[in-house]
Amino acid sequence: MPRFPESPSAALIHAAGKGSTSSGDRSAATERRSAQRVRVSREDLEGYYPTSDDAGRHTAADVVRNQHDLTDPTQPGPGQRWSTWRSVAKGQRGPEPLPDWVVTRDAAIDTELGILKTGKEADAFLIERAVPAGVDSTPDLTLDQAATRCLLVAKRYRSLEHGQFHRGSEYTEGRTVRRTRDQRAMEDRKSAWGRAVSATQWADAEFVALRTVWEAGAPVPYPVQIDGTEVLMEFVGTEETDDLGRTQAIAAPRLTRVRPSDDLLESYWEQLTHGMSVLARLGFAHGDLSPYNILADGERLVIIDLPQVVDLAANPFSSDVLLRDCRTVCDWFIARGLDVDADALFADLLAQAF
Repeated sequence: MPRFPESPSAALIHAAGKGSTSSGDRSAATERRSAQRVRVSREDLEGYYPTSDDAGRHTAADVVRNQHDLTDPTQPGPGQRWSTWRSVAKGQRGPEPLPDWVVTRDAAIDTELGILKTGKEADAFLIERAVPAGVDSTPDLTLDQAATRCLLVAKRYRSLEHGQFHRGSEYTEGRTVRRTRDQRAMEDRKSAWGRAVSATQWADAEFVALRTVWEAGAPVPYPVQIDGTEVLMEFVGTEETDDLGRTQAIAAPRLTRVRPSDDLLESYWEQLTHGMSVLARLGFAHGDLSPYNILADGERLVIIDLPQVVDLAANPFSSDVLLRDCRTVCDWFIARGLDVDADALFADLLAQAF
């Protein structure tokens, strides 16, 4: 998978409230650590992104583009790479028909704008895939028909030794791996190949789940492509332009952060139960469904984080997992005044599954 060179935008991404130290007081080891991407808390990652603390500071995207413009604007610069759309096989791309916003042109460049979310299994990065200004040739579409820019989320899975989440048999029971060699490697936690295969398998599981449930009509992000341990998917959120003309991406908040009106609350419930029903009819349970894994994008809900989907027929723990999902989401709606029944939802989903 093509990796980004070290991005100059990393220096502008910081956790709120962190103190600063003068460079003279830093040790060589501290200097090396400070050059790496700064990890931020979940609360820091929501809202405007990338951020600026004052009117005179450019966003991280501005820094990347400005340094890029000093060289050849049609060639990747710091923090950039050529679009990986053509470098993956057709089966590693999203389902057709492609949404009209997906950029598929060979001349497109991926620019890493920063980190959106850190997790136990993977980190999510904001990516802009765009055709540079001045590139006007399209192989099979007119310029007006071809998308030239889109925002994506790159979810990159960490290897087993760098992950914090315990990948228990509760989720993986009943899953099959094509090659027995890979299965044996995954069972050997001391094997470097096994750790690499494990990370790839979880990325594959999420991409396949997203493809399947998106085609069936579930409210999930559109899966654009997979390349090794990186899954590229639709960015759920909006963009706004401030008074200085700077465009900033605003990620949709998690459901746990919103306070919807009564009417919107009922609409959210209908959308969520529809999504859970689609999963159940396909024979799946989300496995980790909670208000933290549901985005509230205005009036629509979007279910995210599907690497641990559970096979309702093959997994002996599936009933317990599905019931837990039902109780977790119902507790949130009940706390906000909506009269829902977790046991009734569980029974209905089981009936649809079997």
